[in-house]
This record gives sequence, C-alpha cells and structure tokens, in this order.
Amino acid sequence: MSETNDLTSAEPLASPEIEAGNGRRALVAMSGGVDSSVAAALLQEAGWDVVGVTLHLWDAPADQAVGRCCAPEDRADARVTCEHLGAPHYVIDERESFRASVIDPFLDEYASGRTPSPCVHCNRTVKLLRLGEIADRLGCEKIATGHYARVEVEGEEVRLFRGRDRNKDQSYFLFGVPDSILKRMIFPLGNLIKDQSRQHARRLGLPNADKPDSQELCFVPDGDVRGFAKKQRGGLNEGRLLDTEGNVLGTHEGIEGLTVGQRRGLGLGGGKKRFVLKVLKSGDAIVGDEDDLLDRQVSVSDVSWRKPFSKPFRASVRIRYRHAAAPAEVRPEGNSLIAVFDEPQRAITPGQACVVYIDDEEVAAGGFIA
Repeated sequence: MSETNDLTSAEPLASPEIEAGNGRRALVAMSGGVDSSVAAALLQEAGWDVVGVTLHLWDAPADQAVGRCCAPEDRADARVTCEHLGAPHYVIDERESFRASVIDPFLDEYASGRTPSPCVHCNRTVKLLRLGEIADRLGCEKIATGHYARVEVEGEEVRLFRGRDRNKDQSYFLFGVPDSILKRMIFPLGNLIKDQSRQHARRLGLPNADKPDSQELCFVPDGDVRGFAKKQRGGLNEGRLLDTEGNVLGTHEGIEGLTVGQRRGLGLGGGKKRFVLKVLKSGDAIVGDEDDLLDRQVSVSDVSWRKPFSKPFRASVRIRYRHAAAPAEVRPEGNSLIAVFDEPQRAITPGQACVVYIDDEEVAAGGFIA
C-alpha cells in the first residue's frame, strides 16, 4: 500500500509561509540535493541569513551512484548552491559517529534477523543533534532542512505534523527528535508538493534544480544490502529456508538480504509463490503463503511519546515509510505500545519504525517494531 496524493503539479506555484527572518541567522543542512537547496533559497528569500552545513557522513565507493550525503559530488553540489546564494558553506566530518550510531547498528540488526530503520536513527542521533551543536557555535537561531514535514510551537508545546505532500511526507523519520531541537526547526517545504519545490528551484536559478532524487539508502545507493554487509563485515549469516512445518526447502546466502514480505531472490524455483514470513537470528528463515503475512496486532518498543496518553486511543498507524497509515486502537504501555488494527496489515516487520498519528496528521508517538 502507498500513500495517495490529491495534489498535482498543475496547481499554481505557491510561496510557502515562512516566518520573516529580518536578518536572523539560520543553519541549513545541505545534502547537495534539490530539496535542501530549495529550503536554503526560500529562507534567504524570506530574509534569513543562511549558513549551509554539510555533514560528511560516509565515503561512497567510486563505482557507486551519487547518494544523498555520501559522495564527493553531493558535497560539491551543496557548495555550488551556497556559492550561488552567496552564503557560507561548511563541511563537518561526522564519519566516525555515523559509523558508530548508524552503520554498525544497521549491520547488527540485519545479522540478527531484523530490518532496521537507519534514517530514523540518523535523524535522532547523528544528524539533527549534531546540527544543533553546530548551530550554537555559528550563532544560528534556527535549523532548517529539506524534509517534507511541518512543526508548530505553541509556548512550550512542540507539535510535529505530516507534510502536505503525502507522497513525500517525512514526519515518519522525525518522531524521535527531541523537543529541544524540534522547536528550533524550520521546514520550508512542509506546505509544498515535490513538483512545486522543483518549480521554485528553477525560478530561483538553483544549479541543481533538475538533479534526480535518490531512491535508496545514502550509504547503499545500489540497494545491495547483502553485498554491503559482506564488504563491511567480511561474512554473512547464512542459513536454511524452511516452510511453516519446519521442512527444509533450500538455503540462502545471508539473512542480511532478507526481509519479511520478500518474494524475489529466494531461489526456490517454480511452484506456488512463497514469501518470507520470519527471519531468525540463527540464520534460518521461514517462508509461506502471502496470507500468512497478514496480522492485526503490532508490538512496539523504545517508544518516544510526543503527546501523553495513559488510556487506549484511536489513531492512524504506519508500520513502514511507504505504508498508508491504517486505523487502529493504540494501547500505551509505558515505553512501549500495542496497536490493534481494524483490518489485518501485510508484512509487519521487526526493526522497522512504527509511527502513530492523531487525525492522520499529527505525530503522537513512534518506536520500533519488536
């Protein structure tokens, strides 16, 4: 299931409502992509003194495609954009912390049979917390990114909302960002759809206005998780493919390349379609019918509560980034929660982020599928 979007590029180009800067300084996280470039340009247009900062997180191999923050070409694009805007640009080396907080846990999760959510961990550890420290050093009042999300600050209350473009909404990745950082955030693209961002990029003459979007993880741009894991760790957690009765159907080259709901690449030949139902830490994986992927309940741990709840409540719940939020009853249990969906959901996957929305708009909580 995927999000639907009633907005089209035929809509007139709108200028997002951005608080007037009046010369105040804002740090803009520059990835080299068009979204962060438009965010910087729109802020400058609104009177902000913009400072571009690129975090050097990972070194992409020369034979891999350009990522979002890992290739020299991306850092160069960020620099050229800042030159176009007449804004200073800084590159900060965060490779060591990215390895410790994102890459190693990513590899550990896959090796233990879970499917990680590295972008969530990156935002709430390496990226935005570090940008907050850098913003203080550079005298920046605000921190801006190219995320498609919205934030509202009412006194001491900080509220996080989905972006207007449901196909690009990135609030899913931001549920764990602490209020101390989120209250300083500006999301200039939060009320735009992607096509409008492109139009603004062309209107403002940005040098990367037509740069393609990245579709994969920035550190695995070719999508080959198993190959990446083997290169980083020197080996894989190989095992057997079992049916639901425990019969051996075949073998696989490493659970690092498997995830719940997967059908392709199992090497089981003809016959009925089989899907990965469960990946075991031992290295074995259980496969079965597609109907076996359906479940109505999900248990979520390490929950960050954005709004206080003590009793069960109704909400919309997303179990992966490209999942259409589904109606459910959410039962709080301290730092955990249980969501019971009105209708069974497909491929509830351990390790993936699970995000809870009130009125399908405001982020109430988020955690990781247990």
